[in-house]
Amino acid sequence: MKAAWYERLEEGLIGLILAAMTLVTFVQVIARYVFNYSFVWALELSIFLFAGLIFLGISYGVRVNTHIGVDALVKVLPKPVAHVLNIIATALCLLYTVIVLTGSWIYVSKIYDIGILAQDIPIYQWIPRMVMPIGFVLLLFRFGQILFKLATGKEAHLLGDEAEDALKYSSDDTSTETRP
Repeated sequence: MKAAWYERLEEGLIGLILAAMTLVTFVQVIARYVFNYSFVWALELSIFLFAGLIFLGISYGVRVNTHIGVDALVKVLPKPVAHVLNIIATALCLLYTVIVLTGSWIYVSKIYDIGILAQDIPIYQWIPRMVMPIGFVLLLFRFGQILFKLATGKEAHLLGDEAEDALKYSSDDTSTETRP
């Protein structure tokens, strides 16, 4: 299935942030240990980039079903009961996301009102911290997608299935393996 433009954008942005964080850290290590010089801003920029990875990665993890969870009870229940529980769990995830989104928006708004600057980079603190509400808006969108699919009877998963993935990867490895 072809990924939508916003999914490719999300993946590209996560990849770009990871590459930038790796590059900044690599340059800092080379500068420090080869040239005995340190960039004052490198650590703070790496922290901001890492926060971006976390808050954007949360919604990406929901999209690709990589978040872990305990679903042993749900797996032994009859399909209709498990379906209803999945809808309830997704609705609770949506509620939690709205609560945290509201809190992060209030937090960023207060930092904006105060006008605090970053310590080592000449930007306002609210700019890199905007990744929190943006990440939770994306998460709200992802949970909304799952809830819509579940409500319309389509196949959707809230959590990843580690056992199924392990078996799939295990069978993929043995089928391509050559034996003497």
